[in-house]
Amino acid sequence: MPANRINTMTFASVYPLYVAKAERKSRTRAEVDQIIFWLTGYDAAGLQAQIDSGATMQAFFDAAPQINPNVRLITGTVCGCRVEEIDDPLMRNIRYLDKLVDELAKGRPMGKILRA
Repeated sequence: MPANRINTMTFASVYPLYVAKAERKSRTRAEVDQIIFWLTGYDAAGLQAQIDSGATMQAFFDAAPQINPNVRLITGTVCGCRVEEIDDPLMRNIRYLDKLVDELAKGRPMGKILRA
C-alpha cells in the first residue's frame, strides 16, 4: 500500500529530494523552505527540529502549527491524481507540498506559488 509507506517515511528522507528537485531547476533551498513555512506554519527552527527528530510524514503534518487556510486554492494533478479530490487529509497535504515544489521547479513566480 503506497499510502502506508509514505506515512512511515521520514520527512528528513523526503526533504532533500524536494531541495534537489528545486536546485536542478536553479531554484533554492530557501524557496523550498518558504513553501514549507507557508503550507505548514513551521518556522526555520521548527522545520529543523522536525528534520533532526526523524519525524515521519504523518508526525510532520500532525505537528504542523497550522496548515495554511489557502490550501484550497491549490488545484491540479500530481502523479495523475487531482489534489483537490484526495480524501485522506495526510495524503492531500503531502500532495499539496509535492504540487507546490513542482510549481517551483517549473519556474512559477513565488507569489503565484504561495497563492498571494
